[in-house]
Amino acid sequence: MDAMREKLSDLEKRYNEIGEELVKEDIVSDPKKLTRLSKEQAHLQGAVDAWHSLKTLDDNIAQAQDLLKEEDPEIKEMAQVELDECLPQREELLGHIQKLLIPRDPEDDHDAIMEIRGGAGGDEGNIFAGDLYRMYTRYAESKGWKVQVMEASPSEAGGFSTIVFSIKGDDVYKALKWESGVHRVQRVPKTETQGRIHTSTATVLSQPEIEDEDYELNMDDLTFETHRASGAGGQHINKTDSAVRIVHVPTGITVNCQEGRSQIENRETALRIIRSRVYEEMKRRKEEAAGKIRRAKIGTGDRSEKIRTYNYPQNRVTDHRIHYTTNHLDMIMEGKLDEVIEALQAEEEKRKLEEAA
Repeated sequence: MDAMREKLSDLEKRYNEIGEELVKEDIVSDPKKLTRLSKEQAHLQGAVDAWHSLKTLDDNIAQAQDLLKEEDPEIKEMAQVELDECLPQREELLGHIQKLLIPRDPEDDHDAIMEIRGGAGGDEGNIFAGDLYRMYTRYAESKGWKVQVMEASPSEAGGFSTIVFSIKGDDVYKALKWESGVHRVQRVPKTETQGRIHTSTATVLSQPEIEDEDYELNMDDLTFETHRASGAGGQHINKTDSAVRIVHVPTGITVNCQEGRSQIENRETALRIIRSRVYEEMKRRKEEAAGKIRRAKIGTGDRSEKIRTYNYPQNRVTDHRIHYTTNHLDMIMEGKLDEVIEALQAEEEKRKLEEAA
């Protein structure tokens, strides 16, 4: 209990420090610092409010316990009523505080860069990749988030063989960090004349978008190539060397961008993607070298892990990592992903509480 109070007191001090920093001229004139500090303060708000409520309840309980020692039966009765009301509130509040004090993933408030690739099933895998892209964009729209296509390879039959896009908004990665892996669909393809159910897949990679101040990419490790864009795009296609390919030599990670209207735009987009991918790869190698195993983690985050099945005939979606099933596939494909994401968040919260115990 003393450790909890000390932690809450420290968080309140940090909250107040940020309040003082936010009015300083050098912070006000720096949008990135201002945004970062404002987000940090917003995340602390719940814990600070809970701390104030706890102190108020503790004061009320202490006063009521003192009044129980009085001789006057009416005063004792009033004190007991106060205790009967405050003690359950305090227990509930302590449970809430315990959840608030779960260490926050520092990447939760980042934007996300997502990549979807058609997998097994040929054309049907690509069509399903397009369906998943639509599902995520609908979900983003419902949250007021902004989606930007960074690279796309449309499939002739529909959908995409590959599509890379960013999603910007509040706590985007917190919601979408579990989406990496193999998504499996079971349905009758449009091309199937016999009405047989086929199983196809698409792979999703979800990564936090890493800003240059968060991770400094060594430009000497990169090779840059320009080439002519190809495929459907715009009037600039095949007329100028606007497409950009960047290779991170130490890891072999390669990014190719041609969606932008200029070489400068494509170079900037490719750097955004490769910075996030190199950061994730370096983090993975560091954790692997340290033998770090987090029991609280849901799944491996590996794009080869089968994470979810979308069964159209039974209108069912199953997340295999947490054994969660819902019969709202039609709603989920329209972007109503909250029930699945909330189930994943609840499982993560549960595991972190068990790990901290």
